[in-house]
Amino acid sequence: MNNKIKAAITGVHGYLPDFVLDNKKLSEMVDTNDEWITTRTGIKERRILKNGGAASDMATEAVKGLLEKTSTKAEDIDLIVVGTVTADYPFPSTANIVCDKAGLKNAFGFDIKAACSGFIYSISTAAQFIETGKYKKVIVVGVDMMSSIIDYEDRTTCVIFGDGAGAVLLEPNIEGYGVQDFILRNDGEGRKYLVQPAGGSKNPATIETVEKRMHFVKQEGKQVFKFAVTNMAEVSAEIMEKNNLTSEDVDWLVPHQANLRIIDATANRMGLTKDKVMINIEKYGNTTAATLPLCLWDYEKQLKKGDNLILSAFGGGFTWGAVYLKWAYNS
Repeated sequence: MNNKIKAAITGVHGYLPDFVLDNKKLSEMVDTNDEWITTRTGIKERRILKNGGAASDMATEAVKGLLEKTSTKAEDIDLIVVGTVTADYPFPSTANIVCDKAGLKNAFGFDIKAACSGFIYSISTAAQFIETGKYKKVIVVGVDMMSSIIDYEDRTTCVIFGDGAGAVLLEPNIEGYGVQDFILRNDGEGRKYLVQPAGGSKNPATIETVEKRMHFVKQEGKQVFKFAVTNMAEVSAEIMEKNNLTSEDVDWLVPHQANLRIIDATANRMGLTKDKVMINIEKYGNTTAATLPLCLWDYEKQLKKGDNLILSAFGGGFTWGAVYLKWAYNS
């Protein structure tokens, strides 16, 4: 045993809106059907936040549930890092707002905008604050309200995305559990294939941008699929090789839930059987930065102390990466 500090997940909690948008309801809104969606994505339904809610509301619920579950006082949290591309406002940050709503009076916070890789980027960043010994309790949130930027007349995007939030608590561990390694990548040329064109400084909101529906997500599905299949699978295999892990050593793949075929390709590249792959895409769709913590939340009771987990994601930008961590507790 070495005494090097690692950042271990000591709790996980999620939040999902009540409203269920299933494939049948969606087929009444846009030209599609259950078979078309299921065969191409694996998605049966997704959750949608209604009644004027925002990303910070979902994140706050996840954080409050996490604090209660782990018997942690709000004032003991040092830092909150929020992965999101659907912040309440251009500024202040969603993390800033969640600190207020959840009573994190002694924490500072910031957002990380890496699309579907948001949780991977956020937990890798947050872990550094634990490993240096600077902080003792850090919350990482993945949250997205994709319904706020999705065009429900565009079947190439509206069938894929849903809303949700997941949060984990990171604490110091000297027994070898926690984040072991990570690999993060990005390629800005990918923005031409997956982007929200308006709302930033390049295309500020005007009557024209609204009329042209430029504030919604635009995607070239075939190109995104091709890059995602290759890069998510390769980075997952790369982190295994870097850490001398065989498929037998890996207990769980925690993959971004964008498309069942991408998940299968990643598992195959890693040599993993399906019983080692976390999948909940059929229930929630692609909640962007929230998919990974929601997987951990759904599968928490199956996780055992010492389990080797590979978290893997690919997102708009393009961004992608993988995290290798050892699970730190039994539920």
